[in-house]
Amino acid sequence: MDKSSLVLYKNQPAVITDFDQDKYVIRFCSTPATSTGKKAVYSEQKVRQKDVVLLHKGPVSSLDNVLSNAEKDFSDSIKETYELLLTDESTKSNSISLADLSEYALGSFEADNAWAFYNALTKCAEFSLVQDELKNGNIYFIPRSNEEIQAINQKNYEKEHEAEIRQTFINRLKERKLDLPGDAKFMGEVEAFALNKTKQSKILSEAGLSNSIEKAHKLLIETGIWDITKNPHPTRFGFSFDSAREQLGNMPDEEREEVPCVCYAIDAPDATDPDDAVGFDGEYYWVCIADPASSVKPDSSIDIAARARGTTLYIPEGASRMLCESSLEDYALGLKERENPNDQSVRSSALAFKIKVDDECQIEEAEVKIVKVRVKMISYEKAEEQKESAELKPLFEFARRNLERRNLNNAVTIRMPEVNIKVDKETKKVSLEEEKRFESNDMIQEMMLLAGECAARFAFKNQIPFPFVSQEAPEFPENLPKGGWAEQFARVKCMRKRSVGITPAPHAGLGLSLYSQVTSPLRRYSDLVAHQQLRAFIKGEHLLGKDEMLERIAAGDAASIAAKKASRLSETHWKLVYLLQNPDNVYKGYCIDKRGTDCLFLIPELDMQTTIKNRDDIQLNTELNLKASSIDITTQNVTFLCLV
Repeated sequence: MDKSSLVLYKNQPAVITDFDQDKYVIRFCSTPATSTGKKAVYSEQKVRQKDVVLLHKGPVSSLDNVLSNAEKDFSDSIKETYELLLTDESTKSNSISLADLSEYALGSFEADNAWAFYNALTKCAEFSLVQDELKNGNIYFIPRSNEEIQAINQKNYEKEHEAEIRQTFINRLKERKLDLPGDAKFMGEVEAFALNKTKQSKILSEAGLSNSIEKAHKLLIETGIWDITKNPHPTRFGFSFDSAREQLGNMPDEEREEVPCVCYAIDAPDATDPDDAVGFDGEYYWVCIADPASSVKPDSSIDIAARARGTTLYIPEGASRMLCESSLEDYALGLKERENPNDQSVRSSALAFKIKVDDECQIEEAEVKIVKVRVKMISYEKAEEQKESAELKPLFEFARRNLERRNLNNAVTIRMPEVNIKVDKETKKVSLEEEKRFESNDMIQEMMLLAGECAARFAFKNQIPFPFVSQEAPEFPENLPKGGWAEQFARVKCMRKRSVGITPAPHAGLGLSLYSQVTSPLRRYSDLVAHQQLRAFIKGEHLLGKDEMLERIAAGDAASIAAKKASRLSETHWKLVYLLQNPDNVYKGYCIDKRGTDCLFLIPELDMQTTIKNRDDIQLNTELNLKASSIDITTQNVTFLCLV
């Protein structure tokens, strides 16, 4: 490069004016002139050769002339050149230098026009600058395909006519006659609002619609952007449909005591995250719980992410797990491959509660152990069939006696219907199935309560800062309904809210003087924190202080409450989809409450409630046939008609 050569410096034109050893002295316009009359400001700079790209070897007449030519219109010449090159098989797909393109288009390559022509080429639709060549100090362009040119021209047109195109879209939107898929890009703003990702939608306002999430949801369905099966509720609460990603890694190598008996992981047949197993060795009851706290340390990145989720989010579409999916194989109980093909049990690592009780099921001894345990996985139904077996019979007998003990302490047992919702991933067809309940369900529940009581007593005895769960006693009115769903519902209404704190207090609803939740550390953050404290005590490591632990529990509970809301709304969503898919179904409903002349009905088959108005003649527990008549999936409102 020589004096008066034209170069690119930071994608702007500059002229070489001098040399200083191995550097070039260049002159460029640092501040362009303005329409208000402010003159351009020119600067000089010493640069290395790699900092500039040669546009034209020169000589240029002046930088002012180079800049004054910048507005020249070369569009027609560029288009003609593009068409010419397309007819030439040797050039239509090859890169072409700036100089050669200028010769094709203008018949010459002049220094004072080089910047203007280069600038026009970078802005045109027909040619693309080869960036890799530019980095190497060369300026080459390559012809674009017709499809690329059409896309660029369309984009430029939309930019130039943005207001007009938007207004035309708004007019179509008001009439619910969108031109899909073209209009879908505008509706992305409405989608973001309907998913609670933004606080408002300008499009809704421009279309004369109120800025409500429900209105946005309805509009997306009416315009075909969303199907009625679209479930927005987890996203609205900030939950991902994906599980946590960070890997826990392999279970750490540490000394573990062997549990002397086989323990049974009893769960629903489609359960994928078994985190508890129970057994009896002839003297002690063992409740073995998954041990992710062996890897998840307080305030680690995994711990913080789990705290932000609070719990595993269960929705009919699947589970969004608090801990990563891969953790299940290593940390859930009974999932690893059997070491001995002839042995139905699987050896798993666990945190175990070793408990001895007296004849009245009062805890005599309570220990917490880091263990290895042989685990057999069976369903509730299989456990029911085997409840007289030598291994399971003691567990069922204990459960019956423990329930009696709790009932003597005024425990409250409530049985409301539960429904399993399944959604076909391909067809989105919904099926509902009332949950079958066996005595084995009750047995596992009693064993889990035993573990919670054991953990609370162990923590209290050893002065471990711990999340104790308590509940004040309900006050049942004298006129409490007797029998049927009405009694169960009345009991629900009387129950007090549970509380979690560092001071132990009775859990009246369970009939226990001390209690904590410790049986689900794979899917409940508060349980994970409890395990971290127990492990730290056993191993003589640092315990979280009371304030630290409460902060973590509070944060996890806040996220957990949001997850429960998202789960409940998701379940209602899919129940409404089920009703829409089965419009002729008739359901049995039972009156569970009376509010003036209105009656609240429970539909066990759906686990839904509905109000039948102006029926003062109906008594509690009256059975009626009900049919859904109007369903609004956006507001989750449904009206049922009474069939006489």
